Amino acid sequence: MDSEMKTMLKVTAGVAIAIAGIIAIIMAVVPPYRAWSMEMTGEGQLRQANLERQALVAQATAERDSAELRAEAIEIIGEAAQQYPEYRQQEFIGAFAKCLETGCASQIIYVPTEANIPITEAGKRR
Repeated sequence: MDSEMKTMLKVTAGVAIAIAGIIAIIMAVVPPYRAWSMEMTGEGQLRQANLERQALVAQATAERDSAELRAEAIEIIGEAAQQYPEYRQQEFIGAFAKCLETGCASQIIYVPTEANIPITEAGKRR
């Protein structure tokens, strides 16, 4: 029994040493892994924030360029309307034709005008 007891004691001691070794390895590996993992997470978040910022800057630049182009177009249309009075009539006729093509106008009401001012007394002449 004495030899069995010694063998059992050796096995138990070996298992305890193995468990202690595993615990020691885990204690040595986990903190650096956590630090590395946190660093990688931080770098990933930083990259994502930079990409989001770049996207916002690109969107703002595109919106600014679009606004500048719209302003130029409005200026050109305003100059054309001043230089060519018939421009507005042509624009109206074009919009009216488009409306007729798409079928959005169900009824047409004619209002007689003089110098673009409606003549309200047109039907009341005797």
